Amino acid sequence: MTLEQLTADPRRRNLAILGAAALLSLLLAVGAVWEQAVVNAGPPAPTEFLPGFARKVASVARIHIASKSGAFDVVFRPEKGWVVRQRDDYPANYDLVQRTRVGLAALETIEPKTARPDWLHYVGLDAPPNGDGTLIALSDDKGRVLAAIIAGKSEDIGDPAGATGLFVRRPGENQSWLVRSVLDPRASLSDWLDKHVVDVDRAEIQEADVDPAGSPSYVLARAKPSDPDFALTPLPGGKPLGDPAAPDGVAAALADFGFDDVAPARDFDFNDPAASARIVTKTFDGLQVTARILKRGAEYWATLSAEAPAPATADAAAKATQINMHAAGWAYKLPAYKGQLFMTTLDSLTKPPPAPAPLPGQP
Repeated sequence: MTLEQLTADPRRRNLAILGAAALLSLLLAVGAVWEQAVVNAGPPAPTEFLPGFARKVASVARIHIASKSGAFDVVFRPEKGWVVRQRDDYPANYDLVQRTRVGLAALETIEPKTARPDWLHYVGLDAPPNGDGTLIALSDDKGRVLAAIIAGKSEDIGDPAGATGLFVRRPGENQSWLVRSVLDPRASLSDWLDKHVVDVDRAEIQEADVDPAGSPSYVLARAKPSDPDFALTPLPGGKPLGDPAAPDGVAAALADFGFDDVAPARDFDFNDPAASARIVTKTFDGLQVTARILKRGAEYWATLSAEAPAPATADAAAKATQINMHAAGWAYKLPAYKGQLFMTTLDSLTKPPPAPAPLPGQP
């Protein structure tokens, strides 16, 4: 039927108009439903930033980190576990290894950001070693790269679960992204070292026998754990303590033991009496930890060894074994303040005796 025939018949014309109106109403209704569905759905659901990597996490055998401060590798050795290759295979921080692997697998894309190379530095994504970005590349035992990102600045995204927004991009691409992240990228080699070497609490310490470099030896001791202070013996020449609290800091120097770097102990001479010191820290349950400290230039390095002679407790013996397993053959670079504490001399703990009162008639 032609358009002229349809419009010539009033009844057909009216039916056509009603049909068109019904079709328009249907289309409007469908559009309204779709619009409401979009509003209710909110923003698009996050997607994996590294698709498929979650299934490969168990295959990771090497973590390569590169930043302005340098590059290093954390690798899995079947006979040793996770180690830091650039530190003679010193044991790695296993918790950080796990957090990094899982953190990369959990990255979720929020939205694309700038793709301009000249803007990447604003979000910390210029490539290392010259840029501020941190490259994290994970490979399997065959050297195949399983996942790689350059991580930059982070920002608060108001995530109720505590995740943060992290700016990232894939190496070789300029497109940057904001992702939801539980990953805390660590670019410092020191963070990747296993710091669990010795765990002695101040409350456990009974005595510290101190042999400073080029200075007389002395002992700091207390009779029972409830005694708040350590007594210094001998107190030379009647000199009083310069600061009554100073012996406590030296006696507890081993507590909260931490270090900034590590190297083979064979690279140092800890027997040099002019530059080395020794502190033997003894606990109430019989554990004895010997720290030998060496000052080399502006740096302080220490070795640790432990024993638990009778009648030490079984717990003390177990601690000694654990310390020796971790520390044997290694020298630890101490923070400067801790190194100075270990090297405290007897004279620095005391002050000259008071000057005698003038005799009558003397000025």
